[in-house]
Amino acid sequence: MPTFPVVTGDVLTSTIFNGLPAFTVQTAKTADYTAASGDEYQQLIPMNKATAIAFKVPTDATYAFPVGTVITVLNIGAGTLTISAVTPGTTTVLSAGGTAASPTVAQYKSAAIIKQSANVWYVVGAIA
Repeated sequence: MPTFPVVTGDVLTSTIFNGLPAFTVQTAKTADYTAASGDEYQQLIPMNKATAIAFKVPTDATYAFPVGTVITVLNIGAGTLTISAVTPGTTTVLSAGGTAASPTVAQYKSAAIIKQSANVWYVVGAIA
């Protein structure tokens, strides 16, 4: 995997370009999970449970992800994955899903959770 960012004078090779879309696949989470440092950017977080499971977004007071952070989740379990805030009154999670504040992700679907500003996240992808 190439080192980023590249700088002026670097030769852009196929190795650099091929490394751009690569994800590191984390160990599947089999219980409710709260995002933590290291979950952002080129990480894929599989969620795997036969019944309902939750992915929670923490408040900035717990861990202040930088604005522009993207967290990618993939539901590989049969249970419905719900994405929501740990503290809904402080952190806002919005989507175009059926319930704007708690979008759900069906089996074999994925979503990206994008930090837009302090304590404000948008969820895009295969959400209901």
